[in-house]
Amino acid sequence: MTHNPIRPWRNIERRRSRQIFVGNVPVGGDAPISVQTMTNTDTRDVAATVAQVQACAEAGADIVRVSTPDEASTRALREIVRESPVPIVADIHFHYRRAIEAAEAGAACLRINPGNIGSEERVREVIAAARDHGCAIRIGVNAGSLEKHLLEKYGEPCPEAMVESALEHIRILEEHGFRDYKVSVKASDVFLAAAAYQALAEATDAPLHLGITEAGGLLSGTVKSAIGLGSLLWAGIGDTIRVSLSADPVEEVRVGYEILKALGLRHRGVNIISCPSCARQGFDVIATVAELERRLAHVKTPMTLSIIGCVVNGPGEALMTDIGFTGGGAGHGMVYLAGRQSHKMSNAEMIDHIVELVEKRAAEIEAETKQAAE
Repeated sequence: MTHNPIRPWRNIERRRSRQIFVGNVPVGGDAPISVQTMTNTDTRDVAATVAQVQACAEAGADIVRVSTPDEASTRALREIVRESPVPIVADIHFHYRRAIEAAEAGAACLRINPGNIGSEERVREVIAAARDHGCAIRIGVNAGSLEKHLLEKYGEPCPEAMVESALEHIRILEEHGFRDYKVSVKASDVFLAAAAYQALAEATDAPLHLGITEAGGLLSGTVKSAIGLGSLLWAGIGDTIRVSLSADPVEEVRVGYEILKALGLRHRGVNIISCPSCARQGFDVIATVAELERRLAHVKTPMTLSIIGCVVNGPGEALMTDIGFTGGGAGHGMVYLAGRQSHKMSNAEMIDHIVELVEKRAAEIEAETKQAAE
């Protein structure tokens, strides 16, 4: 366990949803909130797609979605599924046959958009294929592709239209006795997405997949996603998330975990608490943190590290972290372990020393966890 304690005022009461499985990953109920992403390779290029899936899995992705726009893609999907270390979701648009082919290829979940998939009869065929091959289904409602009759009814994309679309599709699945589904109601507008999810959370007990779709580039998309997803997660809504960025999918995974870590909902890797730096700093905080983030990216064990440039807040922050370093004077600073002063260390040797301390503490935590489980 980390040194940072859980406080009652930090707790989030999660909405109780029923649980489904996407492959071997539980979604909903009391399962951890899963982090998803999506490949941006040509799915027909099996080697490139598998390499990206593996990179995302190494970064912590629990589930990876792969686009299957044509028959060649669903043929390639069989090998991708076989080589993937995590469950694969097949992204289906427009042609219901791709969903059936993806189920036959071993996809763990089929993502279908009610506005694009076609008639109820086609949806029925997709349900039959999912049931026959043990697939879950994600009902993926998107503000940009709502059904024509809903746009005519409401005049524009709105929370009511998005929720009605989701509930219509839920009805079809439920009428066919299919309950292994999760639902999303995504929009690029943060307010629209949040309102739709809030209404949907009250209307169904299905697990919800959160996302602010087409959020933008790495910076702007991270900010929009943090606001939209963060507000919903803080309210206890959400069982799985995807941060949609015009960036490397690995970055989506990293941002997803940072959002969950900030809310205390899931912990993976080193949570670095650092100051923005100022004239009081005893060392180059910005460069130090960047280097530590790079060199500690391989550490998966949850722990906290404070890197503070001076003694104004440094000792106080170190009290709440596993390891801390506070800048001082004369080219050295103070190292804290488990909130207590431990020893001085020169700024020149500080990065190597902290990496060594973090790796040592991570090994200790893993050993303690393993011993407790035996």
